[in-house]
Amino acid sequence: MAEPEKLIPVHGGYRRLKSFQVAQLVYDVTARFCDRYIEKRSRTHDQMVQAARSGVQNIAEGSQASGTSKKTELKLTNVARASLEELRLDYEDFLRQRELTQWGRNDSRREELVARRPATADDVAQWARDVRGSGWGGQSGRCGRCGQGGQKEGGPGSTQSTQSTQSTYAEIAANGALTLISVACALLDRQISSLGKAFVAEGGFTERLYRVRSGRRVFRPQS
Repeated sequence: MAEPEKLIPVHGGYRRLKSFQVAQLVYDVTARFCDRYIEKRSRTHDQMVQAARSGVQNIAEGSQASGTSKKTELKLTNVARASLEELRLDYEDFLRQRELTQWGRNDSRREELVARRPATADDVAQWARDVRGSGWGGQSGRCGRCGQGGQKEGGPGSTQSTQSTQSTYAEIAANGALTLISVACALLDRQISSLGKAFVAEGGFTERLYRVRSGRRVFRPQS
């Protein structure tokens, strides 16, 4: 015999959500990125970190609220998605304003980062070092080993060398963050779609309360 429907179903468990895990990684990566490349006293620094944090916090809050309000869960998950979209624009602006290259969706460096399934900011930093060391990290985004594009660095201690290296790592870091944001947004899009369908099919807390009370009246044992 099937168990009766619970008024407050199992909820929370957001730490197991892949969307939460990737959004949390985006937050950690963004905090490092802003500390290194964005003036700490600037409004942009605070906005980017807060947008990344909002993505994480709203997924968690929505998951926790789902026990009594699927509508709230859907709303907060959508807020998380919007926050990450805002963050995506900030990274794109960073690249454009510094005349750095935004990599294409099918760029092999993006695919390599996704394939590694990084779990920490240190994993992403290692990917960035590998990209830089492979010769694929120039501003043009082309292969330095093939002699196509990129910038040659000057001798040790030269200003041109330092600026080139900084720009290269900034480009790699920003594109890495954009890659992770794309993954998080894709996961959230699917999550929002699933939550929407479930809400239409099952209703929210009010509908569940009615079903539970009706079920108890129907199956109440006779005295």
